[in-house]
Order: sequence, then structure tokens, then C-alpha cells
Amino acid sequence: MVTEQILEHISAVRELVTLAPQIEKAGAMVLGALKRGKKVLLAGNGGSASDAQHIAGELVGRFERERRGLPAIALTTDSSILTAVGNDYSFEEIFARQIEALGVEGDIFIAISTSGNSPNVVEGAKRAKELGLKVITFTGKKGGKLKKLGDINLMVPSDKTPRIQEMHILIGHIICSIVDRGI
Repeated sequence: MVTEQILEHISAVRELVTLAPQIEKAGAMVLGALKRGKKVLLAGNGGSASDAQHIAGELVGRFERERRGLPAIALTTDSSILTAVGNDYSFEEIFARQIEALGVEGDIFIAISTSGNSPNVVEGAKRAKELGLKVITFTGKKGGKLKKLGDINLMVPSDKTPRIQEMHILIGHIICSIVDRGI
């Protein structure tokens, strides 16, 4: 079973090469926004929430080299906002409401969902588009509802959630590397 999991991971990485041009575009989009004084907002559920926090941490802190902190916010971390919006509106609104409050035209929203169909992430992407944010989606093979909302869609060519999540963090790291080299 261990060898099988490792071989599945290696296969997923090999297939990810097909997304190299889109990953490069996404990195350039993030870099360009940050150079213009814009910020990156990120969201997802469960493991994807952890990925959003991880990527935000790499941008605010540092990734591969010392540089100034960059404006990135994981919309998954404020329990008071999440529970207030979830209670007063709906769980589907927890990211959209924060994007409405924090996002400005030209910012980037990275929407992370292995299925591409998480209702709160989809609503966040819709609100981002309405407000003039650029949307980068991290999804699995089919892209779900998010693929219609992304300016750039990074659809990992896999149907297995663990492999998709492993590739999402690799994609996030590559984007951070592009940013580090360009800032």
C-alpha cells in the first residue's frame, strides 16, 4: 500500500507537467498584482483551508529568500467572522462576505476546492468576479463549478483527493517561487 501511494504521487506529479503554462501564468498574475500593491486572498475547506493558510504564510513570511512581507490573507482563519457570517447569513457566504469587505479591484482570489463545487468557495469566486478581482482556481480533474469562474483554472489531472491536495500545495509553492524571484 505504501509503494502504491508513492507511485500514485509520482504519476500525479508527472501529469502536472501538462499544467506548467497555466501555473506560470498564475504566478505571473500573482506577481503582477503584488507589484501593483494589490493583495492575495485565499480560501478553501478542510485540507484546502490548510493549503490557503500555508500559501498565505509563505507570502507574508518568506518562501525561499529574505524579502519584504507580501499582503496575503487566508479567509479561513478568523473564527469570529466565520461563525458570525455563517450564523447570520449562511455557511455559503463565509468567503464571499470577507471578499466583499477586504477585496478591491485588481486583487487576486485563489479559490481552492478539490471538487470545484464547494458552495462557499464558489460563492466567494462569484463575489470576487463581481468586484473585479482576478480568480485563480485550484481544483481536481473536472474543475466543477469553479472552472467557469476562474481567470486561470489549475485543474489537477486526478480524481483522488489526496493526490489533488498534494499537487495543490506543489502548485502553491511554485507560485510562491515565481513571486520570490520577481519581487
